[in-house]
Amino acid sequence: MQIRKLRAIVLTSASTIFLSASLVLAQDGAKQDMKAAGTETKNAAKDTGHGVATGTKKAYHSTANGTKTAADKTATGTKKVYHKTANGTKTAADKTVDGTKTVGKDIGHGTKVAAKDTAHGTEKVGDKIVGKPAPQ
Repeated sequence: MQIRKLRAIVLTSASTIFLSASLVLAQDGAKQDMKAAGTETKNAAKDTGHGVATGTKKAYHSTANGTKTAADKTATGTKKVYHKTANGTKTAADKTVDGTKTVGKDIGHGTKVAAKDTAHGTEKVGDKIVGKPAPQ
């Protein structure tokens, strides 16, 4: 019977030591897991920071390039409008000069015709007053 008791005591002691050891190992595993989780979190935060920095730099450069392109195109468009306006103004001035000359000629011709008609009409009235017969 004593052997049975001894065997029970040895078995119980072995079980207790085994369970204690596994509990200690489990605690070390938990500590290591917590350390690993902290390290992974730190690395993820670093990676996120680098990603945000890279994205911000790309956005800055893209915005700067877009602004420069817009400014260049605006300057080019402004120059085109200036040249077209200057050309249109010159064309309009030339046509105004030509139109004024034409109108001046037409007015001069009309004035001559009107003067001749007036003179002819005055001669007719004068002839009637004097009593000359009208030509047929």
